[in-house]
Amino acid sequence: MVSVNKWIVAVTVMLPTLIEIVDTSVVNVSLDHIRGSLSAGIDESTWTITSYLVSNAIIIPMTGWLSRLLGRKRYLLLSISLFTFSSFMCGSAWNLQSLVFFRVIQGLGGGALQPLSQAILLETFPPAQHGMAMAVFGIGIMFGPIIGPLVGGWITDSWSWHWVFYINVPIGTISILMVLFFIFDPPYMERRRMKIDYFGLFFLTMGLGCLQIVLDKGQREDWLSSPFILYMGFIAVSSLLLFIVVEWFAENPIVNLKVFKNLSFSTGNLIMFFTFFNLFGSIVLLPIYLQTLMGYTSMLAGMVLGPGGVASMIAMPMAGRLVTKVHPKAILALGMAVAAYSVHLMGQFNLSADFYTIIWPRILLGGGMGFLFIPLTTMTMSGIRKEEMGNATGIFNLLRNLGGSCGVATVTTLLARGAQIHQFRLVEHLTPLDRNLAHGVEQISQALESRGFFPSLSDQGALGVIYRELQRQASMLSFNDAFSFLSTMMFLILPFTLLMRRGSPGQTPPH
Repeated sequence: MVSVNKWIVAVTVMLPTLIEIVDTSVVNVSLDHIRGSLSAGIDESTWTITSYLVSNAIIIPMTGWLSRLLGRKRYLLLSISLFTFSSFMCGSAWNLQSLVFFRVIQGLGGGALQPLSQAILLETFPPAQHGMAMAVFGIGIMFGPIIGPLVGGWITDSWSWHWVFYINVPIGTISILMVLFFIFDPPYMERRRMKIDYFGLFFLTMGLGCLQIVLDKGQREDWLSSPFILYMGFIAVSSLLLFIVVEWFAENPIVNLKVFKNLSFSTGNLIMFFTFFNLFGSIVLLPIYLQTLMGYTSMLAGMVLGPGGVASMIAMPMAGRLVTKVHPKAILALGMAVAAYSVHLMGQFNLSADFYTIIWPRILLGGGMGFLFIPLTTMTMSGIRKEEMGNATGIFNLLRNLGGSCGVATVTTLLARGAQIHQFRLVEHLTPLDRNLAHGVEQISQALESRGFFPSLSDQGALGVIYRELQRQASMLSFNDAFSFLSTMMFLILPFTLLMRRGSPGQTPPH
Protein backbone atom coordinates (compact mmCIF):
# COMPACT_ATOMS: atom_id res chain seq x y z
CA MET A 1 0.00 0.00 0.00
CA VAL A 2 1.26 3.52 -0.86
CA SER A 3 2.47 5.51 2.16
CA VAL A 4 1.09 9.06 2.49
CA ASN A 5 1.87 11.61 5.20
CA LYS A 6 -0.72 11.21 7.96
CA TRP A 7 -1.44 14.96 8.14
CA ILE A 8 -2.22 15.10 4.41
CA VAL A 9 -4.63 12.21 4.94
CA ALA A 10 -6.19 14.09 7.89
CA VAL A 11 -6.80 17.22 5.80
CA THR A 12 -8.14 15.13 2.91
CA VAL A 13 -10.82 13.37 4.95
CA MET A 14 -11.72 16.30 7.23
CA LEU A 15 -12.32 18.86 4.44
CA PRO A 16 -15.50 17.21 3.05
CA THR A 17 -16.54 16.12 6.55
CA LEU A 18 -16.45 19.71 7.81
CA ILE A 19 -18.68 21.06 5.02
CA GLU A 20 -21.10 18.16 5.58
CA ILE A 21 -21.37 18.97 9.29
CA VAL A 22 -21.81 22.67 8.51
CA ASP A 23 -24.67 21.75 6.15
CA THR A 24 -26.67 20.19 9.01
CA SER A 25 -27.20 23.69 10.50
CA VAL A 26 -26.40 26.18 7.74
CA VAL A 27 -29.90 26.08 6.22
CA ASN A 28 -31.66 26.98 9.50
CA VAL A 29 -30.86 30.70 9.23
CA SER A 30 -31.79 30.79 5.52
CA LEU A 31 -35.21 29.20 6.01
CA ASP A 32 -37.21 32.44 5.79
CA HIS A 33 -35.43 33.44 2.56
CA ILE A 34 -36.03 29.97 1.07
CA ARG A 35 -39.69 30.06 2.10
CA GLY A 36 -40.24 33.46 0.50
CA SER A 37 -38.33 32.62 -2.66
CA LEU A 38 -40.14 29.31 -3.26
CA SER A 39 -43.58 30.46 -2.00
CA ALA A 40 -43.74 27.82 0.74
CA GLY A 41 -45.40 27.76 4.17
CA ILE A 42 -43.48 27.49 7.45
CA ASP A 43 -44.25 23.78 8.00
CA GLU A 44 -43.49 22.96 4.37
CA SER A 45 -40.14 24.76 4.41
CA THR A 46 -38.93 22.87 7.50
CA TRP A 47 -38.88 19.69 5.39
CA THR A 48 -35.69 21.06 3.81
CA ILE A 49 -34.06 20.45 7.19
CA THR A 50 -35.93 17.27 8.18
CA SER A 51 -35.32 15.52 4.84
CA TYR A 52 -31.55 16.03 5.17
CA LEU A 53 -31.48 14.78 8.78
CA VAL A 54 -33.58 11.70 7.94
CA SER A 55 -31.44 10.54 5.01
CA ASN A 56 -28.28 11.38 6.99
CA ALA A 57 -29.40 9.25 9.93
CA ILE A 58 -30.30 6.29 7.67
CA ILE A 59 -26.96 6.13 5.85
CA ILE A 60 -24.58 6.59 8.82
CA PRO A 61 -24.92 3.07 10.34
CA MET A 62 -24.68 1.47 6.88
CA THR A 63 -21.24 2.99 6.27
CA GLY A 64 -19.18 -0.04 7.32
CA TRP A 65 -21.28 -2.44 5.23
CA LEU A 66 -21.26 -0.19 2.15
CA SER A 67 -17.47 0.23 2.48
CA ARG A 68 -17.04 -3.53 2.32
CA LEU A 69 -19.53 -3.86 -0.53
CA LEU A 70 -18.09 -1.11 -2.76
CA GLY A 71 -14.55 -0.68 -1.42
CA ARG A 72 -13.86 2.17 0.99
CA LYS A 73 -12.04 4.58 -1.36
CA ARG A 74 -14.65 4.03 -4.08
CA TYR A 75 -17.45 4.62 -1.58
CA LEU A 76 -15.76 7.76 -0.20
CA LEU A 77 -15.44 9.18 -3.73
CA LEU A 78 -19.07 8.29 -4.46
CA SER A 79 -20.24 10.01 -1.26
CA ILE A 80 -18.32 13.24 -1.91
CA SER A 81 -19.41 13.29 -5.57
CA LEU A 82 -23.05 12.75 -4.62
CA PHE A 83 -22.85 15.44 -1.94
CA THR A 84 -21.22 17.93 -4.33
CA PHE A 85 -23.65 17.28 -7.19
CA SER A 86 -26.72 17.47 -4.92
CA SER A 87 -25.40 20.72 -3.36
CA PHE A 88 -25.32 22.28 -6.84
CA MET A 89 -28.83 21.00 -7.56
CA CYS A 90 -30.12 22.32 -4.19
CA GLY A 91 -28.81 25.77 -5.12
CA SER A 92 -30.52 25.46 -8.52
CA ALA A 93 -33.84 24.17 -7.08
CA TRP A 94 -36.86 25.52 -8.99
CA ASN A 95 -39.49 24.73 -6.33
CA LEU A 96 -39.75 23.36 -2.79
CA GLN A 97 -40.34 19.77 -3.93
CA SER A 98 -37.12 19.73 -5.96
CA LEU A 99 -35.18 21.27 -3.05
CA VAL A 100 -36.46 18.63 -0.60
CA PHE A 101 -35.64 15.83 -3.09
CA PHE A 102 -32.04 17.01 -3.58
CA ARG A 103 -31.64 17.57 0.18
CA VAL A 104 -32.46 13.84 0.60
CA ILE A 105 -29.74 12.99 -1.96
CA GLN A 106 -27.35 15.40 -0.20
CA GLY A 107 -27.97 13.64 3.13
CA LEU A 108 -27.36 10.22 1.56
CA GLY A 109 -24.07 11.47 0.14
CA GLY A 110 -22.94 13.30 3.25
CA GLY A 111 -23.99 10.82 5.93
CA ALA A 112 -21.06 8.45 5.33
CA LEU A 113 -18.38 11.16 5.50
CA GLN A 114 -18.20 11.37 9.30
CA PRO A 115 -17.75 7.64 10.08
CA LEU A 116 -15.46 7.13 7.07
CA SER A 117 -13.17 10.01 8.05
CA GLN A 118 -13.05 8.82 11.67
CA ALA A 119 -12.20 5.25 10.62
CA ILE A 120 -9.49 6.40 8.20
CA LEU A 121 -7.92 8.68 10.82
CA LEU A 122 -7.83 5.89 13.43
CA GLU A 123 -6.14 3.57 10.92
CA THR A 124 -3.69 6.17 9.58
CA PHE A 125 -2.41 7.38 12.95
CA PRO A 126 -0.55 4.82 15.13
CA PRO A 127 -2.38 3.74 18.34
CA ALA A 128 -0.18 6.00 20.49
CA GLN A 129 -1.42 9.02 18.48
CA HIS A 130 -5.12 8.13 18.38
CA GLY A 131 -5.79 10.95 20.83
CA MET A 132 -4.34 13.49 18.40
CA ALA A 133 -6.24 11.92 15.49
CA MET A 134 -9.51 12.29 17.38
CA ALA A 135 -8.58 15.88 18.26
CA VAL A 136 -8.46 16.64 14.53
CA PHE A 137 -11.80 14.89 14.02
CA GLY A 138 -13.35 16.49 17.11
CA ILE A 139 -12.47 20.03 16.05
CA GLY A 140 -14.55 19.54 12.91
CA ILE A 141 -17.41 17.91 14.83
CA MET A 142 -17.58 20.72 17.42
CA PHE A 143 -16.75 23.65 15.16
CA GLY A 144 -19.18 22.79 12.35
CA PRO A 145 -22.49 23.33 14.19
CA ILE A 146 -21.22 26.67 15.56
CA ILE A 147 -19.82 28.14 12.37
CA GLY A 148 -22.74 26.84 10.25
CA PRO A 149 -25.38 29.41 11.29
CA LEU A 150 -22.84 32.27 11.19
CA VAL A 151 -21.64 31.37 7.69
CA GLY A 152 -25.19 30.69 6.51
CA GLY A 153 -26.44 34.05 7.77
CA TRP A 154 -23.53 35.97 6.24
CA ILE A 155 -23.84 34.25 2.83
CA THR A 156 -27.63 34.69 2.74
CA ASP A 157 -27.45 38.38 3.66
CA SER A 158 -24.51 39.15 1.36
CA TRP A 159 -25.57 37.10 -1.70
CA SER A 160 -28.62 34.79 -1.58
CA TRP A 161 -29.69 31.47 -0.05
CA HIS A 162 -28.64 29.66 -3.27
CA TRP A 163 -24.97 30.29 -2.41
CA VAL A 164 -25.35 28.42 0.89
CA PHE A 165 -25.34 25.31 -1.34
CA TYR A 166 -23.15 26.53 -4.22
CA ILE A 167 -20.25 27.17 -1.83
CA ASN A 168 -19.93 23.37 -1.37
CA VAL A 169 -19.18 22.74 -5.06
CA PRO A 170 -15.56 24.01 -5.29
CA ILE A 171 -14.70 22.52 -1.88
CA GLY A 172 -16.23 19.19 -2.89
CA THR A 173 -14.30 19.20 -6.20
CA ILE A 174 -11.00 19.79 -4.38
CA SER A 175 -11.88 16.98 -1.94
CA ILE A 176 -12.51 14.53 -4.80
CA LEU A 177 -9.08 15.27 -6.28
CA MET A 178 -7.36 14.91 -2.90
CA VAL A 179 -9.05 11.54 -2.23
CA LEU A 180 -7.96 10.28 -5.67
CA PHE A 181 -4.31 11.12 -4.95
CA PHE A 182 -3.91 10.59 -1.20
CA ILE A 183 -6.36 7.91 0.04
CA PHE A 184 -5.66 4.20 -0.52
CA ASP A 185 -7.54 1.15 0.74
CA PRO A 186 -5.82 -1.39 2.99
CA PRO A 187 -6.28 -5.00 1.76
CA TYR A 188 -9.11 -5.75 4.22
CA MET A 189 -11.15 -2.73 2.99
CA GLU A 190 -11.06 -3.54 -0.71
CA ARG A 191 -14.28 -4.37 -2.55
CA ARG A 192 -15.72 -7.85 -2.04
CA ARG A 193 -18.83 -9.75 -3.02
CA MET A 194 -21.49 -10.05 -0.31
CA LYS A 195 -25.07 -11.21 -0.05
CA ILE A 196 -27.28 -8.17 0.56
CA ASP A 197 -29.40 -8.23 3.72
CA TYR A 198 -32.62 -6.80 2.25
CA PHE A 199 -34.72 -7.23 5.40
CA GLY A 200 -32.13 -5.44 7.55
CA LEU A 201 -31.86 -2.66 4.98
CA PHE A 202 -35.65 -2.18 4.92
CA PHE A 203 -36.14 -2.18 8.71
CA LEU A 204 -33.18 0.16 9.28
CA THR A 205 -34.44 2.65 6.70
CA MET A 206 -37.99 2.64 8.05
CA GLY A 207 -36.97 2.71 11.71
CA LEU A 208 -34.42 5.52 11.59
CA GLY A 209 -36.36 7.55 9.01
CA CYS A 210 -39.55 7.55 11.08
CA LEU A 211 -37.64 8.13 14.34
CA GLN A 212 -35.93 11.22 12.93
CA ILE A 213 -39.27 12.59 11.70
CA VAL A 214 -40.78 12.06 15.18
CA LEU A 215 -37.89 13.90 16.86
CA ASP A 216 -37.94 16.77 14.40
CA LYS A 217 -41.72 17.25 14.16
CA GLY A 218 -42.86 16.05 17.59
CA GLN A 219 -43.07 19.38 19.44
CA ARG A 220 -44.65 21.19 16.49
CA GLU A 221 -47.30 18.44 16.17
CA ASP A 222 -47.91 18.25 19.96
CA TRP A 223 -46.37 14.77 20.33
CA LEU A 224 -48.88 12.05 21.31
CA SER A 225 -51.85 14.30 20.58
CA SER A 226 -51.01 13.94 16.89
CA PRO A 227 -52.10 10.77 15.00
CA PHE A 228 -49.24 11.40 12.56
CA ILE A 229 -46.62 11.31 15.36
CA LEU A 230 -48.23 8.23 16.93
CA TYR A 231 -48.17 6.44 13.57
CA MET A 232 -44.56 7.39 12.87
CA GLY A 233 -43.53 6.43 16.42
CA PHE A 234 -45.14 3.00 16.14
CA ILE A 235 -43.39 2.31 12.82
CA ALA A 236 -40.05 3.52 14.24
CA VAL A 237 -40.17 1.34 17.38
CA SER A 238 -41.46 -1.82 15.67
CA SER A 239 -39.02 -1.48 12.74
CA LEU A 240 -35.99 -0.94 14.99
CA LEU A 241 -36.91 -3.92 17.18
CA LEU A 242 -37.28 -6.13 14.09
CA PHE A 243 -34.00 -4.73 12.76
CA ILE A 244 -32.16 -5.78 15.94
CA VAL A 245 -33.57 -9.33 15.71
CA VAL A 246 -32.78 -9.68 11.99
CA GLU A 247 -29.24 -8.26 12.26
CA TRP A 248 -28.28 -10.41 15.23
CA PHE A 249 -28.80 -13.58 13.19
CA ALA A 250 -27.89 -12.30 9.68
CA GLU A 251 -24.92 -13.84 7.87
CA ASN A 252 -23.81 -10.49 6.37
CA PRO A 253 -25.53 -7.86 8.56
CA ILE A 254 -25.92 -4.26 7.46
CA VAL A 255 -24.82 -3.29 10.98
CA ASN A 256 -22.87 -5.80 13.06
CA LEU A 257 -24.50 -5.39 16.48
CA LYS A 258 -22.24 -8.01 18.08
CA VAL A 259 -19.67 -5.25 18.52
CA PHE A 260 -21.75 -4.19 21.56
CA LYS A 261 -20.35 -7.23 23.40
CA ASN A 262 -17.35 -5.00 24.03
CA LEU A 263 -18.18 -3.30 27.35
CA SER A 264 -16.09 -0.17 26.69
CA PHE A 265 -17.68 0.28 23.27
CA SER A 266 -21.21 -0.07 24.67
CA THR A 267 -20.51 2.28 27.57
CA GLY A 268 -18.78 4.79 25.31
CA ASN A 269 -21.78 4.92 22.99
CA LEU A 270 -24.10 5.48 25.95
CA ILE A 271 -21.95 8.35 27.25
CA MET A 272 -21.62 9.86 23.76
CA PHE A 273 -25.41 9.81 23.30
CA PHE A 274 -26.03 11.77 26.51
CA THR A 275 -23.03 14.04 25.96
CA PHE A 276 -24.41 15.31 22.66
CA PHE A 277 -27.90 15.33 24.19
CA ASN A 278 -26.46 17.87 26.64
CA LEU A 279 -24.38 19.80 24.09
CA PHE A 280 -27.01 20.27 21.40
CA GLY A 281 -29.74 20.91 23.96
CA SER A 282 -27.73 23.70 25.59
CA ILE A 283 -26.52 25.38 22.37
CA VAL A 284 -30.11 25.42 21.10
CA LEU A 285 -31.45 26.93 24.35
CA LEU A 286 -28.76 29.58 24.70
CA PRO A 287 -29.44 31.66 21.54
CA ILE A 288 -33.21 31.39 22.07
CA TYR A 289 -32.80 32.77 25.59
CA LEU A 290 -30.53 35.56 24.38
CA GLN A 291 -32.72 36.66 21.47
CA THR A 292 -36.21 36.25 22.94
CA LEU A 293 -35.65 37.39 26.53
CA MET A 294 -32.44 39.44 26.54
CA GLY A 295 -32.91 41.32 23.25
CA TYR A 296 -29.62 40.16 21.67
CA THR A 297 -29.21 40.39 17.91
CA SER A 298 -28.20 37.34 15.86
CA MET A 299 -24.64 38.68 15.71
CA LEU A 300 -24.40 39.15 19.49
CA ALA A 301 -25.85 35.68 20.07
CA GLY A 302 -23.21 34.29 17.70
CA MET A 303 -20.52 36.12 19.69
CA VAL A 304 -21.69 34.24 22.80
CA LEU A 305 -21.59 30.84 21.04
CA GLY A 306 -18.35 31.42 19.14
CA PRO A 307 -15.85 31.47 22.07
CA GLY A 308 -17.13 28.06 23.18
CA GLY A 309 -16.08 26.63 19.82
CA VAL A 310 -12.68 28.29 20.17
CA ALA A 311 -12.33 26.79 23.67
CA SER A 312 -13.04 23.32 22.22
CA MET A 313 -10.42 23.83 19.51
CA ILE A 314 -7.83 24.77 22.15
CA ALA A 315 -8.78 21.97 24.57
CA MET A 316 -8.82 19.12 22.05
CA PRO A 317 -5.13 19.14 21.05
CA MET A 318 -4.24 19.44 24.75
CA ALA A 319 -6.45 16.44 25.54
CA GLY A 320 -4.94 14.57 22.57
CA ARG A 321 -1.49 14.91 24.14
CA LEU A 322 -2.66 14.19 27.69
CA VAL A 323 -4.29 10.83 26.87
CA THR A 324 -0.82 9.39 26.20
CA LYS A 325 0.47 10.55 29.60
CA VAL A 326 -2.55 10.40 31.91
CA HIS A 327 -5.17 7.66 32.11
CA PRO A 328 -7.94 8.67 29.66
CA LYS A 329 -10.61 7.81 32.25
CA ALA A 330 -9.48 10.68 34.49
CA ILE A 331 -9.54 13.19 31.62
CA LEU A 332 -12.98 11.92 30.54
CA ALA A 333 -14.41 12.33 34.07
CA LEU A 334 -12.94 15.84 34.31
CA GLY A 335 -14.43 16.86 30.95
CA MET A 336 -17.86 15.50 31.87
CA ALA A 337 -17.84 17.23 35.26
CA VAL A 338 -16.84 20.58 33.70
CA ALA A 339 -19.52 20.24 30.99
CA ALA A 340 -22.19 19.41 33.58
CA TYR A 341 -21.13 22.30 35.85
CA SER A 342 -21.14 24.78 32.96
CA VAL A 343 -24.75 23.91 32.08
CA HIS A 344 -25.62 24.13 35.79
CA LEU A 345 -24.32 27.74 35.68
CA MET A 346 -26.59 28.39 32.69
CA GLY A 347 -29.47 27.20 34.86
CA GLN A 348 -28.74 30.18 37.17
CA PHE A 349 -29.25 32.81 34.44
CA ASN A 350 -31.82 35.55 35.04
CA LEU A 351 -33.25 38.55 33.20
CA SER A 352 -30.47 40.80 34.56
CA ALA A 353 -27.51 38.66 33.43
CA ASP A 354 -24.74 40.63 31.71
CA PHE A 355 -22.68 39.55 28.67
CA TYR A 356 -19.73 38.15 30.65
CA THR A 357 -21.98 36.22 33.04
CA ILE A 358 -23.49 34.49 30.00
CA ILE A 359 -20.32 33.92 27.98
CA TRP A 360 -18.20 32.22 30.66
CA PRO A 361 -20.39 29.11 31.08
CA ARG A 362 -20.35 28.70 27.29
CA ILE A 363 -16.53 28.84 27.27
CA LEU A 364 -16.44 26.30 30.12
CA LEU A 365 -18.78 24.01 28.18
CA GLY A 366 -16.55 24.22 25.10
CA GLY A 367 -13.46 23.38 27.14
CA GLY A 368 -15.20 20.52 28.93
CA MET A 369 -16.41 19.04 25.63
CA GLY A 370 -12.88 19.26 24.27
CA PHE A 371 -11.45 17.28 27.20
CA LEU A 372 -14.38 14.86 27.07
CA PHE A 373 -14.51 13.97 23.38
CA ILE A 374 -10.91 12.79 22.89
CA PRO A 375 -10.57 10.24 25.74
CA LEU A 376 -14.14 9.02 25.19
CA THR A 377 -13.54 8.27 21.50
CA THR A 378 -10.10 6.80 22.17
CA MET A 379 -11.32 4.36 24.84
CA THR A 380 -14.52 3.48 22.96
CA MET A 381 -12.59 2.44 19.86
CA SER A 382 -9.49 1.02 21.58
CA GLY A 383 -10.69 -2.61 21.59
CA ILE A 384 -12.12 -2.60 18.04
CA ARG A 385 -10.28 -4.48 15.29
CA LYS A 386 -9.35 -2.48 12.20
CA GLU A 387 -11.58 -4.68 10.05
CA GLU A 388 -14.58 -3.63 12.21
CA MET A 389 -13.59 0.04 12.52
CA GLY A 390 -15.97 1.26 9.77
CA ASN A 391 -18.92 -0.55 11.35
CA ALA A 392 -18.03 0.73 14.85
CA THR A 393 -17.57 4.35 13.80
CA GLY A 394 -20.87 4.22 11.93
CA ILE A 395 -22.71 3.15 15.11
CA PHE A 396 -20.79 5.69 17.20
CA ASN A 397 -21.64 8.58 14.89
CA LEU A 398 -25.27 7.48 14.61
CA LEU A 399 -25.74 7.56 18.39
CA ARG A 400 -23.95 10.91 18.56
CA ASN A 401 -26.38 12.39 16.02
CA LEU A 402 -29.41 10.76 17.64
CA GLY A 403 -28.30 12.13 21.01
CA GLY A 404 -28.21 15.64 19.53
CA SER A 405 -31.65 15.22 17.92
CA CYS A 406 -33.18 13.85 21.13
CA GLY A 407 -31.60 16.71 23.12
CA VAL A 408 -33.07 19.36 20.83
CA ALA A 409 -36.52 17.70 20.82
CA THR A 410 -36.51 17.35 24.62
CA VAL A 411 -35.43 20.89 25.53
CA THR A 412 -37.81 22.57 23.07
CA THR A 413 -40.66 20.56 24.59
CA LEU A 414 -39.54 21.37 28.15
CA LEU A 415 -39.30 25.03 27.20
CA ALA A 416 -42.81 25.26 25.72
CA ARG A 417 -44.55 23.19 28.41
CA GLY A 418 -42.53 24.72 31.26
CA ALA A 419 -43.44 28.28 30.25
CA GLN A 420 -47.14 27.35 30.34
CA ILE A 421 -46.85 25.71 33.77
CA HIS A 422 -44.91 28.61 35.31
CA GLN A 423 -47.26 31.18 33.80
CA PHE A 424 -50.25 29.34 35.30
CA ARG A 425 -48.61 29.33 38.75
CA LEU A 426 -47.54 32.97 38.62
CA VAL A 427 -50.98 34.15 37.50
CA GLU A 428 -52.44 32.64 40.68
CA HIS A 429 -50.81 35.49 42.63
CA LEU A 430 -52.29 38.26 40.47
CA THR A 431 -55.52 38.86 42.37
CA PRO A 432 -57.30 42.17 43.14
CA LEU A 433 -56.59 41.52 46.86
CA ASP A 434 -52.82 41.45 46.32
CA ARG A 435 -51.36 44.69 47.73
CA ASN A 436 -48.16 44.47 45.71
CA LEU A 437 -50.17 44.14 42.50
CA ALA A 438 -52.36 47.12 43.41
CA HIS A 439 -49.29 49.21 44.26
CA GLY A 440 -47.59 48.20 41.02
CA VAL A 441 -50.66 49.06 38.92
CA GLU A 442 -50.89 52.45 40.62
CA GLN A 443 -47.23 53.31 39.94
CA ILE A 444 -47.32 52.19 36.30
CA SER A 445 -50.65 54.02 35.75
CA GLN A 446 -49.15 57.24 37.04
CA ALA A 447 -46.14 56.80 34.76
CA LEU A 448 -48.41 56.19 31.77
CA GLU A 449 -50.59 59.21 32.58
CA SER A 450 -47.50 61.39 32.79
CA ARG A 451 -46.73 60.31 29.20
CA GLY A 452 -50.17 61.38 27.95
CA PHE A 453 -52.30 58.25 28.41
CA PHE A 454 -55.96 58.76 29.31
CA PRO A 455 -56.67 57.93 32.99
CA SER A 456 -59.39 55.47 31.90
CA LEU A 457 -56.84 53.48 29.85
CA SER A 458 -53.83 53.73 32.14
CA ASP A 459 -54.98 50.93 34.48
CA GLN A 460 -55.51 48.56 31.56
CA GLY A 461 -52.12 49.52 30.18
CA ALA A 462 -50.53 48.89 33.58
CA LEU A 463 -52.06 45.41 33.77
CA GLY A 464 -50.76 44.72 30.24
CA VAL A 465 -47.24 45.75 31.28
CA ILE A 466 -47.39 43.51 34.36
CA TYR A 467 -48.73 40.54 32.39
CA ARG A 468 -46.02 40.93 29.76
CA GLU A 469 -43.38 40.88 32.51
CA LEU A 470 -45.06 37.81 34.03
CA GLN A 471 -44.70 36.01 30.69
CA ARG A 472 -40.99 36.91 30.56
CA GLN A 473 -40.48 35.60 34.11
CA ALA A 474 -42.35 32.38 33.28
CA SER A 475 -40.17 31.89 30.20
CA MET A 476 -37.04 32.56 32.23
CA LEU A 477 -38.04 29.93 34.81
CA SER A 478 -38.65 27.40 32.02
CA PHE A 479 -35.14 28.08 30.65
CA ASN A 480 -33.72 27.53 34.15
CA ASP A 481 -35.59 24.21 34.42
CA ALA A 482 -34.38 23.02 31.00
CA PHE A 483 -30.72 23.89 31.70
CA SER A 484 -30.95 22.25 35.15
CA PHE A 485 -32.43 19.10 33.60
CA LEU A 486 -29.50 18.85 31.15
CA SER A 487 -26.96 19.41 33.93
CA THR A 488 -28.52 16.79 36.22
CA MET A 489 -28.59 14.24 33.40
CA MET A 490 -24.89 14.84 32.70
CA PHE A 491 -23.95 14.39 36.37
CA LEU A 492 -25.99 11.16 36.56
CA ILE A 493 -24.13 9.65 33.59
CA LEU A 494 -20.72 10.45 35.16
CA PRO A 495 -20.38 7.13 37.13
CA PHE A 496 -20.48 5.17 33.85
CA THR A 497 -16.90 6.32 33.20
CA LEU A 498 -15.83 3.65 35.73
CA LEU A 499 -16.85 0.96 33.20
CA MET A 500 -14.58 2.37 30.48
CA ARG A 501 -11.19 0.78 29.93
CA ARG A 502 -8.26 1.25 27.61
CA GLY A 503 -7.64 -1.79 25.44
CA SER A 504 -5.74 -2.67 22.31
CA PRO A 505 -7.29 -3.51 18.94
CA GLY A 506 -7.94 -7.17 18.43
CA GLN A 507 -8.07 -8.09 22.09
CA THR A 508 -10.85 -10.33 23.40
CA PRO A 509 -13.80 -8.04 24.07
CA PRO A 510 -14.51 -7.66 27.81
CA HIS A 511 -18.10 -8.66 28.70
